[in-house]
Amino acid sequence: MRVLDELNFDNTYGRLPAGFYTRLEPTPLANPYLVSFNADAADLIDLDPDEAQREKFIAAMAGNASIAGADPLAMLYSGHQFGHYVPQLGDGRAILLGEIVNHRGERWTLQLKGAGKTPYSRGADGRAVLRSTIREYLCSEAMHGLGIPTTRALCIVGADEPVIRESAETAAVLLRLAGSHLRFGSFEVFYYRRQYDNLGLLADYVISEYFPEFANQPAKYHCFLAEVVERTARLIARWQAMGFAHGVMNTDNMSILGLTLDYGPFGFMESFDFGYVCNHSDELGRYSFEKQPHIGLWNLTCLAQALTPLVPAESCNDALARYEPAYLETYSTLMREKLGLVTVEDADRELIMGLLDLLAENRVDYTIFFRTLGAFRQDAAADAGAVRDLFIARDSFDAWAQGYRARLSREGSDDSVRSARMNLVNPKYVLRNYLAEIAIRKAAEDRDYSEIDRLLKLLSRPFEEQPGMESYASFPPDWARDIQVSCSS
Repeated sequence: MRVLDELNFDNTYGRLPAGFYTRLEPTPLANPYLVSFNADAADLIDLDPDEAQREKFIAAMAGNASIAGADPLAMLYSGHQFGHYVPQLGDGRAILLGEIVNHRGERWTLQLKGAGKTPYSRGADGRAVLRSTIREYLCSEAMHGLGIPTTRALCIVGADEPVIRESAETAAVLLRLAGSHLRFGSFEVFYYRRQYDNLGLLADYVISEYFPEFANQPAKYHCFLAEVVERTARLIARWQAMGFAHGVMNTDNMSILGLTLDYGPFGFMESFDFGYVCNHSDELGRYSFEKQPHIGLWNLTCLAQALTPLVPAESCNDALARYEPAYLETYSTLMREKLGLVTVEDADRELIMGLLDLLAENRVDYTIFFRTLGAFRQDAAADAGAVRDLFIARDSFDAWAQGYRARLSREGSDDSVRSARMNLVNPKYVLRNYLAEIAIRKAAEDRDYSEIDRLLKLLSRPFEEQPGMESYASFPPDWARDIQVSCSS
């Protein structure tokens, strides 16, 4: 374990030409204090967790002090936002501190979110508020606990400096980590500016650093695009299987590494609804739950378009054609696992879709249903009990259950073995919006950060039974229906 000024920085992105970013220091926050620290994330960069108690660490995380070896900069990119191309976006409130190579040889880029104005802020203040910072901090770690590729979060630092959104809120800075923070929009900006030399430099850099297996391939750019297509397909299949809605799937929020990036108005499905829209700002429902797989391909098509100076159109189409098979294979596998199935049958899609239709018709809680289904028994005379009681139309559930029993019987399923297996893939705990809201209110109103730490610990082990925490796995309270999250969340 290392102290802050002894971390092993190797800032490869900063060695690209100046047109890829702007070097600048974060804007300091007055009198910062630690809100929460994630020791699991500290381990990723070989950081001694005791550093979190030092004033130098808190100052550095607030942008008030430099770290030896860091190379602060704001990254340039553009992107399609709600289907419309925006020529210049970039890190408007985030500053990349640098890249650390840990003792395992893994590369992690450190980024301060909420670190002040940059040349890409477009008139905004460059700050983040405690509310949105808590949401991203908790959800990125919750997604990691669920096994979904994601950025990670090291800590939150707060300050009493007011930040104006709909009202005055408390300022905060999040330190997040990822293998890379490059997005689809990082390529789009050079394509639409017709800066094809920079486009090639960026593609070569990404391949060299993150996809070295393609570096010596004659069609290396095609291989790179095809890999991003498949990673994105598998990522979104995982979102769908877990009932997760991102909320703002703009191309500038899509990771080139296939990570879940930029948490704002996300939501985990409660009462199942194909058309679930978690973002109050998304009035047309462009990023509804059921549209996420389609939007993933649409975004990849934008990336492919940006790469056409390097990849022939036919090769782009070949790469894009890999999306649907990768998505369907991953999603089908995940849903079979959620149902406790170990073999494959042609009729499985009908069984799965029939179930989802039933969940939607009865507005059944998605997470609670699948967790409860683990206790289902094949004996037709057995009372389906708790899982059956989740449905209003219980006769309809009985009809589906008859087919499910037959399916389990055909593969010789053992109830106890299946139940244990299902509990390894169907979480008991997810970050419901009301849980995040409770933590946010305690932090904002009482400066009580204990609920953040409690949720961080809980959600790091979402599949385990955790004594005394059962209330966190229960149905949301009535007041949760009034929670609205938007692009400012």
